[in-house]
Amino acid sequence: MERPANHQHRMKIQFYLRFRTKAGQSLWVSGNAGILGDLDLAKAFPLTYLNEDFWHGSVDWESSVLPEFQYAYVLKTAEGTLVTEWGNDRRIQLPDEGIEEILLVDTWNHAGEFENSFFTAPFQETLLKRHRSGSRQKNVKTFTHLFKVKAPLLRKEEIVCLLGSSPSLGEWDTAAALPMGKEGNWWVRKVSLPRESFPLHYKFGVWNAKHQQFLHYEQGENRILYGDAQAHKLTIVHDGFIRLPNQGWHGAGVAIPLFSLRSEQGSGVGEFPDLKLLVDWAKKTGIKLIQILPVNDTSATQTWLDSYPYAAISAFALHPIYLNLDRVAGKKHAGVIKPFRKQQQQWDALPDLDYEALVGIKWAAIRELFVLQREEIFQDEGYLQFFELNKHWLVPYAAFCDLRDRNGSTDFTQWKTHGRYDREAIEKFVSPRGKQYDAIAIQYFTQYHLHLQLREATDYAHRHGVILKGDIPIGIYRYSCDAWVEPRLYHMDTQAGAPPDDFAIKGQNWGFPTYNWEQMAKDGFAWWKRRFEQMANYFDAFRIDHILGFFRIWSIPQDSIEGIMGHFDPALPVHRKEFDERRIWFDHYRYTQPCINDAVLWGEFGTQSDEVKGLFLHPIGDGFYAMREEFNTQRKVSSHFEDLDKSDSNAKLKQGLYNLLSNVLLFEVPGSAGEQFHFRIAMEQTNSFRYLDWTIQQRLRELYVDYFFRRQDRFWQEQAMKKLPALKRATNMLVCGEDLGMVPQCVPEVMRQLGILSLEIQRMPKHPGKEFFHPADAPYLSVVTPSTHDMSTIRGWWEEDRARTQRFFNHQLGQWGEAPNFCDPWISKAIVIQHLYSPAMWSIFQLQDLMGMNECIARENPHDERINVPANPRNYWKYRMHLTLEDLIEQKEFNEELKGYVHASGR
Repeated sequence: MERPANHQHRMKIQFYLRFRTKAGQSLWVSGNAGILGDLDLAKAFPLTYLNEDFWHGSVDWESSVLPEFQYAYVLKTAEGTLVTEWGNDRRIQLPDEGIEEILLVDTWNHAGEFENSFFTAPFQETLLKRHRSGSRQKNVKTFTHLFKVKAPLLRKEEIVCLLGSSPSLGEWDTAAALPMGKEGNWWVRKVSLPRESFPLHYKFGVWNAKHQQFLHYEQGENRILYGDAQAHKLTIVHDGFIRLPNQGWHGAGVAIPLFSLRSEQGSGVGEFPDLKLLVDWAKKTGIKLIQILPVNDTSATQTWLDSYPYAAISAFALHPIYLNLDRVAGKKHAGVIKPFRKQQQQWDALPDLDYEALVGIKWAAIRELFVLQREEIFQDEGYLQFFELNKHWLVPYAAFCDLRDRNGSTDFTQWKTHGRYDREAIEKFVSPRGKQYDAIAIQYFTQYHLHLQLREATDYAHRHGVILKGDIPIGIYRYSCDAWVEPRLYHMDTQAGAPPDDFAIKGQNWGFPTYNWEQMAKDGFAWWKRRFEQMANYFDAFRIDHILGFFRIWSIPQDSIEGIMGHFDPALPVHRKEFDERRIWFDHYRYTQPCINDAVLWGEFGTQSDEVKGLFLHPIGDGFYAMREEFNTQRKVSSHFEDLDKSDSNAKLKQGLYNLLSNVLLFEVPGSAGEQFHFRIAMEQTNSFRYLDWTIQQRLRELYVDYFFRRQDRFWQEQAMKKLPALKRATNMLVCGEDLGMVPQCVPEVMRQLGILSLEIQRMPKHPGKEFFHPADAPYLSVVTPSTHDMSTIRGWWEEDRARTQRFFNHQLGQWGEAPNFCDPWISKAIVIQHLYSPAMWSIFQLQDLMGMNECIARENPHDERINVPANPRNYWKYRMHLTLEDLIEQKEFNEELKGYVHASGR
């Protein structure tokens, strides 16, 4: 918007940024004007070093170009990475006339400042909504300085005030403190300061607006402002956050998969409207957050294998299994679904989820309702708006589902037509004039109703002061709509997984393709931004599944089955010359191929050794063997056993052959001509390593330690900083990271820098020398929990390892004597209370762990409460609550007790 010509005037804008840089760093300012790069970081305006406290820049500005401008500072690291300060609330309304110079004195807004969390959507729109109000300052026409500061955690009747050494600031008289008004995120005060006021010493304080009383100063030394107060000059001071002690905001949450919810009107699986009942219970107990697993459509195989919620065929579409048919039918069509309700009630009585039966029932009902309602729905204004906003993913998804059904598979590489996505061809395919249009449109119909039901549950939660936390899987399903539409964004020739750990000693192979981050960066990570935007329709916070994947992913070749055959990608490989430099005898074949001799075979197969030799191996001399060509990869071995009996003996034989193939020391980097290698993880545990000379072992071990624990850390940090800052800035949801597993040293630092909450689990300490983590040691920006969906519950874990339980009982719970054989309710209660009193921002509990505090409502067999077993790639995700949400709401004694613990802990 341009101003009339008679209001044009030029002015100078001076930028002064408080920031202490390190050697090689530089600072820039980016804004929504051409001279500031039009928000293109690569074209930002450079600042110059002024002194150890300030960087400075000056631009000439014509006010007619833009009456208001928005800007932010950018740090360029010595490695060339661009890091933008957090927030987008530096906005300057340029005066029409009378001002010839604007001087901006700013403080860098570090994303890791804990106060920034309170400007995210869950706090601003729900949890701290009452704090958003604040009296606006009366209009002051003449002033020389504008002071601005943020204070997100004031109490209801508190406001910020300003005091200082100048008579204009009350000369430190607390009775004369200047109350500040609220404008957006900032507390502001316009002041006229005479020249003799400088250098100005000042502080912010807290004022009780109701009683008109000064309460206290902010902490720390006085703030100092140098400068002057010349005519036609305006100084604007952005002072960051008021310095108040982190008395902390703390909240308690509950975690449970949506499919696990059970209600009196249930259908055998939790549905979106059931979230409202869970909100009712949360409100009774003082719980402020509900965390669920991913709810995207996973309908790939049309079998129970689709119960795995982290293998979505669309990162945007919701799963039809969560649709409540009664809400879709309404009173008008209630009779239509009566037969389906009877079927659903049968499945609802089952202790566990029957995934296949329920999906079939729901789709049969959806088809009948679609025929009756499609004309009315497709003319509805709400639907038309939904379609317009979501057609970028909804249209390809609907086509993908129809093609899946026509071809009997989501493997688009095997489809008869449209195996390669072509936008124009698909637009013709989904045309309303096409004979298959009903098969397309039923997906629009279903997704619209799913959207309405989840959005209704979200709004209900917000009205009751509860927020919803979702889950973003690290990967996408290999044969998903996303991979079909934009295959260039993924490395389809690799498999993502996780290295071995205590829960999966052979590692994990998720089967997902890995991300092509270089390609994603070309359009500014547009796919991720669209994904966050979609998620923000329903969730206030989200958990990044396996955040380590943004630093490096565990990449497994397509011809391997087990996760142990992978390596980190990207990673700095070991060069051939490094072996010579360390005086390590190098034998390419010996290190990169399976080491198989008679001793290895006997240890693996015993009396079956000769049979294995005859069927799968051939001798290569000196008592060693190699795998035959037709069995020289785990994928080939797997294919061989697919058509054989699924007997225990065959399973053991197959696993033995997998073990032989993984008995290597190095993986050669493809295309490196034998010059670059990745170490196989857990190298020292291989037979190949055991049969090496002792001296070679020691030198190899040193190189192995360097490879995994030294050379990669800075490199991985750089990789993460190329992605995570941009992705975090793309959403105002609260971001939590699942930082578990083999965590590089750089991960906690990057998460702290970006203000991403970490995950702290009592049974999975991040310190290698500790057996347990104590919730009292958690950082503030974190989530603490005694268990997750990938672990046994508290009660289930108690019975798994008697010796470990005993140590926990004595050292973590501080109890004398012998630990009980079973986890009594008082033990569950003690663990929950430990977590409630943690300094962490959030304490989140599996619902099973909370119910375990009361013997009257706890499930009889705790082992029936486990949701997932990561070591089992074919786990059936079928856990359901053993009582209904209505029953839980009526458990007055339990609910009051839990509420008492929550409130007493300050959550």
